[in-house]
Amino acid sequence: MRVLILVIFMLVSIFAGEPVALDKMYSKSQKCIACHRHMVEDWKDSWHAKSHFKNDEYYRKTLKYMGRKMRSKNLETLKVECATCHNPRISITSTTIDDEIASVMGLKSRVSEAVNSSDLNEGINCAVCHNIDKIHDKKPQSVRGVNRIEWMEAGVMSGPYDDAKSPYHKTYERDFMSEDPNKLCFVCHANKRTTEGIVFSNMEEEYKKVKDAKLCVDCHMSEREMGVASNLSIENGKPKQRLIRRHRFEGAHTARMIKNSLKLSLKRKGDKLKIILKNPNPHNIPSGYGGREVVIDVDYFGMKKRPRQSLSLTSHYSNKRGKASVPHLFVESTKEMSVPAMGSKTFSVDIPKGARKVNVSIWYKLVNDELVKLLDLKEKNWSKKNLIVEKKIALD
Repeated sequence: MRVLILVIFMLVSIFAGEPVALDKMYSKSQKCIACHRHMVEDWKDSWHAKSHFKNDEYYRKTLKYMGRKMRSKNLETLKVECATCHNPRISITSTTIDDEIASVMGLKSRVSEAVNSSDLNEGINCAVCHNIDKIHDKKPQSVRGVNRIEWMEAGVMSGPYDDAKSPYHKTYERDFMSEDPNKLCFVCHANKRTTEGIVFSNMEEEYKKVKDAKLCVDCHMSEREMGVASNLSIENGKPKQRLIRRHRFEGAHTARMIKNSLKLSLKRKGDKLKIILKNPNPHNIPSGYGGREVVIDVDYFGMKKRPRQSLSLTSHYSNKRGKASVPHLFVESTKEMSVPAMGSKTFSVDIPKGARKVNVSIWYKLVNDELVKLLDLKEKNWSKKNLIVEKKIALD
């Protein structure tokens, strides 16, 4: 009996969490273009399409940094763990001590085969979201990504329509595509944790605090608009007209999304300038990945010199020795400075003598200077300042 139990345990350990193997016919977005070209073209410019290790410098260098600093994990096994969200179609979802040894020694292993599979190069592509069968949103918040879902059979797709038909694959309607798409977003975009389990960002909890909030997809994809989900001639010899959403998956990386994401008002009170930031969004700003930053630049006019005051809304992370660290390895962090969801934050600065006018500009940065330097990020988009809003008032 003990032998039988041991055998069963070993089988469960081997196969638990293993995703359904990808059907080669649907593993690449190129296969979807024939029927869904407009959606695939939108997706190609999204950061979902860049979630793979090779395509995202911040992600790649963060993992390499962690691989150097951690004794218990190496780069290859970190790739497997982070693939939970970045590459959910990876063929393994956990590693063993044998995998660790093989990776350290540079031997061919199931880990190296999994993380280097050409099927993963597209990151979060069509075959990720549209092959999900069930989402277990009642699991603990620490269970994320691929560990929160069940896949459909290979080559079967899920979507928002109960009457979808295709000669190329079966399609089934699922409520997380039609009625409750937030459930799908929060499979991954829920909370960020350190290797020790400390939560440093929790967009799902931020969202839950807001009543009657828009759906995530209303902003990050698009409002529903008339169009065609497929250009197949399936309705009287023409593509079927439906309410669809764009597949842009825009976020903080997109200047259009950042523009006017905060509301700004200014008030003078004696020798002080009050800067009030209001956030009309159902999540904090900044939020999401740790290290993002909002910069407040205050420029004064009417003096020989034009002094500037700058305020930074970001989080700084440190290790046990008090030195700068990446979010996933920190043990201490600075006070939360983001503007809360559907809330506001007020800042006060001294007005210099002689100032007659003031211009306040609010900027967004994907990564603060400390982390840019720590990770040696070269791509300009990480440290670029994107304008949110600005306003000028007289001080006379």
